[in-house]
Amino acid sequence: MTRTIDEVLAAARARLRRLDPGPAHDEWRRGALLVDIRPAAQRAAEGHVPGALVIERNVLEWRLDPAGDARIPEATGHDVRVIVLCSEGYTSSLAAASLQDLGLTGATDVVGGFRAWRAAGLPASAGPAAPVPCSS
Repeated sequence: MTRTIDEVLAAARARLRRLDPGPAHDEWRRGALLVDIRPAAQRAAEGHVPGALVIERNVLEWRLDPAGDARIPEATGHDVRVIVLCSEGYTSSLAAASLQDLGLTGATDVVGGFRAWRAAGLPASAGPAAPVPCSS
C-alpha cells in the first residue's frame, strides 16, 4: 500500500487534538512541555520561544520515550503532555503522531507552528535556542 505525504499527514492529524497558539501557550504555562523540533537554521532565521525545550526532530522519540536510555529528565512518564512546535505545523503533526505511537497519548502540536505563535503575539525571541544535549 502506498500513500502520499498528504494522506500520511491527514491520518496523523486525525489522531491529534491540535492546539491553536493561544491554548498551547496556556497549557505550556500550566506545565505541558513545549518542544521546538525545528533545525538550528530555522530557529536562527525565525527566532525561538524562550523556555521551550529544543529537541531537533531527528532525536525527538529517543529524548521523550519514558522507557528509553536517552530520555531527558522531563520524560517522566507516558502521561506527560507534549506540545510539538515546528515552523508551520506540518512536521509537528507527524512528530506528535509518532510520539503517540510511543504511548505518549497526550502528544499534540500547534496549528500553524512557530509562525502562527509569533503572529499571535506570544513570547518569541530572535536567534536560535540551543538544543537539549545528547546523552547517548
